[in-house]
Amino acid sequence: MSDRIQRPPLILASSSRWRRELLDRFGIAYQALSPDVDETAQPQEFAYSLVQRLAQAKAQAVFANHGNSVVIGSDQVADLDGQIIGKPGNRDNAIKQLQQQSGRTVLFHTGVCVLAPGLGQPLTELVTVKTQFRTLERAEIERYVDNEDVTSTAGSIKSEGLGITLVESISSDDPTALIGLPLIALRRMLIQAGIALP
Repeated sequence: MSDRIQRPPLILASSSRWRRELLDRFGIAYQALSPDVDETAQPQEFAYSLVQRLAQAKAQAVFANHGNSVVIGSDQVADLDGQIIGKPGNRDNAIKQLQQQSGRTVLFHTGVCVLAPGLGQPLTELVTVKTQFRTLERAEIERYVDNEDVTSTAGSIKSEGLGITLVESISSDDPTALIGLPLIALRRMLIQAGIALP
């Protein structure tokens, strides 16, 4: 029997195209299901606490109906001096977010959670990416948001696309975290859950 057949079913609790593309790098079969989770921050909740809570909530929402599977949940928010910068939702808010971040250092926190049958407790990790934005002119920002849809992206930037032109530097132990799924951390977690990689 092959390793591929022996692996437990794997589910990504996300509708994100970018997370699917990242998970595809592992070359293993999985299913993607969208979890129904309220992503509203709680009063006075820190950004790093929010992403860990939501990553676990997303995994649990799917695991509740797929308890024989290994389920991955993930969430990301931007953190500007302790202020949570979420998804802008529209062009005007995206412009405002990028104006706020212009010339400043923004922390992108990504939480990831893995649930699996037989695990005593959820596996969770937090990966933070330090991103230094260039000083941006409004015209640059407008050109950017008109050329890349960031309305559903935390912090209004896609570093895997044209957004990379907005930054001076990126610092992280796991560069995939900035796209939304920290693969280095996830590999460790999946091994604990019974999925060997490579």
